Amino acid sequence: MDLTILSAGQIPDEVLIKKILSGDKQLFGQIMRHYNQRLYRIGMSILNDDQDAEDAMQTAYINAYEHLHAFQERSAFGTWLTRIMLNECLARKKKKLRLNMELKRQPGIQMDMVTPARLLANKELGGVLENAMDRLPGKYRLVFVLREIEELSVRQTAEILSIEESNVKTRLSRAKAMLRENLQGFVKESVYSFHLTRCDRLVARVLSQIS
Repeated sequence: MDLTILSAGQIPDEVLIKKILSGDKQLFGQIMRHYNQRLYRIGMSILNDDQDAEDAMQTAYINAYEHLHAFQERSAFGTWLTRIMLNECLARKKKKLRLNMELKRQPGIQMDMVTPARLLANKELGGVLENAMDRLPGKYRLVFVLREIEELSVRQTAEILSIEESNVKTRLSRAKAMLRENLQGFVKESVYSFHLTRCDRLVARVLSQIS
């Protein structure tokens, strides 16, 4: 059977990984298509910038591919991959904050945090739900995305974030309390959508680099 013609999610991760490690690099595209939506949501939750999130995804995928041989099945592959994305996003956020601090110290430089890219991302994402989620503190927004939108378990979320399961439950409860009840029905389909054309573009870009 030609695995490349099957849609993402139809083939178990462990099967794809074995095939990829055996030399079928193109199958990494199946991995990406399966996890693009999750990683994009993680990126937006932390970076709150459309292009930054996509750039972080590309770096995370390449890092995952380069270390695929080191993956051990002590945790789910999705958990391992999400941790790579999380670390990449946190590193980018830290670097950006440090750069902003350095620029602010320089006389004569005015920091305009509302960039054209940021405005475009806000226009594309739009909607009441994203605006409401953007107002959540980062640690609550991230738990909300992982638990309610990506439907990860409490254990998986705790493992990804390196916090106690009780903290996951507390943060989720507080996040829900901060969101209006009439928004919750729209979460699954509308928040931080990573559309098919962007999915295709990112897959092609990463595959060209690992090939």
